[in-house]
Amino acid sequence: MTAPTLASLAADLAAGRTTSRALVEACLARIEDPAGEGKRAFVSVNREKALLAADAQDALRKAGAAPSPYAGIPVAIKDLFDISGEVTTAGSKVLADQPAATADGTAVARLKAAGFVIIGRSNMVEFAYSGLGLNPHYGTPKSPWKREEGHVPGGSTSGGAVAVADGMAHVALGTDTGGSCRIPAAFCGITGYKPTARRVPQDGCVPLSQSLDSIGPLANSVECCAIVDAILAAEPVSPLVPADVAGLRFLVPTTVAMDGLDPEVQAAFASAVKTLEAAGAQVTIGPVPEFAEIAVINAKGGFTASESYAWHRKLLAEKEAGYDPRVSVRIKRGHEQEAADYLDALAARRSLIARAAARIAPYDALLMPTTAGLPPAIAPLETDDAAFATANLRALRNPTLINMIDGCAISLPIPTEDGAPVGLMLAAAGGMDARLFAIAAGVEAQFRG
Repeated sequence: MTAPTLASLAADLAAGRTTSRALVEACLARIEDPAGEGKRAFVSVNREKALLAADAQDALRKAGAAPSPYAGIPVAIKDLFDISGEVTTAGSKVLADQPAATADGTAVARLKAAGFVIIGRSNMVEFAYSGLGLNPHYGTPKSPWKREEGHVPGGSTSGGAVAVADGMAHVALGTDTGGSCRIPAAFCGITGYKPTARRVPQDGCVPLSQSLDSIGPLANSVECCAIVDAILAAEPVSPLVPADVAGLRFLVPTTVAMDGLDPEVQAAFASAVKTLEAAGAQVTIGPVPEFAEIAVINAKGGFTASESYAWHRKLLAEKEAGYDPRVSVRIKRGHEQEAADYLDALAARRSLIARAAARIAPYDALLMPTTAGLPPAIAPLETDDAAFATANLRALRNPTLINMIDGCAISLPIPTEDGAPVGLMLAAAGGMDARLFAIAAGVEAQFRG
């Protein structure tokens, strides 16, 4: 069955075909199913609070006072965000003794104001520092793909992606510093959005890299992501009109983004390009030399290492033994950077953003695979640090390109012969969010038709 969208759920709620309580109870049943991934997809679930909130939204709707058409729909909140009265543990154990938050983070507050019901705190990579989704503290939820074999869900918004894919929530709030909304979306067969970072305030969210962090949704369609993105950015929710694919100009960057693809990813991407060309799109294949500079800028760990180290250094001094070693070792790379290195990186990125924007300006969007490969198996990565490092860099490679140029991007699932999860990423320069959503909706229609 096709997964419900926010629009279809809103229509069912408005028509009385369902209630918020029914939606929440269905999600809770899936979370609590012992054969499912709920115990790994969530670090905590407050059943009674969710049901009370659902009943409150049903009462408001009955009184004609629902705060939005989406009031009562269950949402999973990444364990990186403050929820009033709860401890924000960021997928770790070292923050468990911290005081509970006294206020909701801005993104959470905006979702609550629209009437979304928080179903639980979703699992994640500890402190959001990986693109694979492994978590030794709370367990690693499995991608829906070949679940019996156990493949990574993608990170760092691992639990949120699995929750949406498995119907344990109808949307998830995530973050994206180098692909943390888009990678798990690609690996779990759903849609994930990384907005222009400045559009959504980061107050009440544990930072990874203030230069690169952005806050976005994971959901079942482009329109779902557009709806939640507008709410997060405090913008009006406007009808999403898909762009006509005919005449759209796409650039497939040959620099970095197309290197070393898995055969399944290569084949699915090539087929997607043919589909878009058959619909009248103009697809150009060419270099984006600026992408080759990113590895050089990040050679000493980049912004993520330096800025996360600034936040973690005191905590590491007290509680390093409680960290996932694969996370702490990357954070500590920030100690290797001098102030001059950081200032050089800032200057290099400013130049990179300006030149990349000029390079891609003649096109409506960039087009590339979200990740170079399919989700790798979990078990070998848990015991082989070298394999983990290689797989992690490979997962992050393409999405990180867009964070570094301060752009916006979306990953949507595309068909494959055997059902393997492959994400198609569309990206644009910063500030082009509304246009990118329209383009993505038009592209999505070519694969859902």
